Amino acid sequence: MHQSKKGNQWYFGMKAHVAVDAKSKLIHRVVATSGNVHDSKVLPSLLHGKESAVWGDSAYAGQSEVIERAAPWAQDLTQRRGKGYKYLSQMQRTINRSRSKVRARVEHAIGTIKRIFNFTKVRYRGLAKNGNRLVVAAALANLYMVRRQLLASPRP
Repeated sequence: MHQSKKGNQWYFGMKAHVAVDAKSKLIHRVVATSGNVHDSKVLPSLLHGKESAVWGDSAYAGQSEVIERAAPWAQDLTQRRGKGYKYLSQMQRTINRSRSKVRARVEHAIGTIKRIFNFTKVRYRGLAKNGNRLVVAAALANLYMVRRQLLASPRP
């Protein structure tokens, strides 16, 4: 695991990159990287190729070629961001806000991992052990999110 600086604050640890289905809110891909890896570098490993749309925050802006290669039929619906002192127009901000409503479904799965399974801080030394813990927490979060449907289904 490595350190990185955001603003004037230093962070040490790992990042959890999560791909979530927009309809069911279930996690289908999880990648654990060290803290200094940018989000856009992990994008090809998060896509499985059968997506119809890719929703992402502004860290994935400008990655339309990567999305085209990894998921050829996917529509790029990532957040846009301004460059330098060229701010977004009112229409672009409205589009970003409507995209955020769909993107918020990812936050439910991440919140489940953090709150229910207490994955706020790393427990072990090294990326491999913490990555395994993240994958298990993501699988348990999927079970937790569909627990009502599983309990309501008729038993054979």
